[in-house]
Amino acid sequence: MKRNYKMIISYDGSRYYGWEHQPDRDTIQGKLEAVLEIMCGEFTDVIGAGRTDAGVHAKAMTANAVLDTEKSPEEIRDYMNRYLPEDIAVEEVRQASERFHARYKAVGKTYCYTCCDGPVKPVFNRKYVTRLDTVVNVEKMRQAAVFLEGEHDFKSFCGNARMKKSTVRTVDSIEIKRSRGYVYFTFHGNGFLQNMVRILVGTLLEVGKNTIPPEKVREILEAKDRRLAGPTAPPQGLCLVKVDY
Repeated sequence: MKRNYKMIISYDGSRYYGWEHQPDRDTIQGKLEAVLEIMCGEFTDVIGAGRTDAGVHAKAMTANAVLDTEKSPEEIRDYMNRYLPEDIAVEEVRQASERFHARYKAVGKTYCYTCCDGPVKPVFNRKYVTRLDTVVNVEKMRQAAVFLEGEHDFKSFCGNARMKKSTVRTVDSIEIKRSRGYVYFTFHGNGFLQNMVRILVGTLLEVGKNTIPPEKVREILEAKDRRLAGPTAPPQGLCLVKVDY
């Protein structure tokens, strides 16, 4: 009997071409679907809450899949973890309602971006941190972040120039913290455009480096022109932390 299952998945995205299935390339979705196809004896579509970019990580990506299996949720979890590569783990499997859809039912997401501007380069967590070549001004970045909170058209911060759907999103909060040579950017919003978090970080870092003043960020936002925003920050510093339903 086919049932819908909700899954919480964590992964190190370093060696993957993002979440979304691509022919002849290793992706998170592709690895999950390959294991479930063997388990169920038929192709199974795994629907993720979002499509993380190549090199981006997740602590708690939510996904769902309709499975034809007699295994319990715990047995499904254990089977998947037995055959998935060591850099992907299924943290939890639960039976969900027929209508649960990991992407369409999501109401919020939390992302964290980690930078290191301390005097010593990171060694053991180097794959999950972006190393900066200068110390950044956290207070100025906080001033700039205020202009980005709330509901706005984030077209200036969208990596897809051909985006035809609405680029209006709500960013509820942006927290920027410094601790022991690291700077952490935490974003919570109802959804994010392609590369949006990384472009926001890249722009805020320009403020932190005193390249642009904090108030300039408002002009960049209102211009709706990607060319005016900062660079797209590297993928390895970004991690999807949580999906809200």
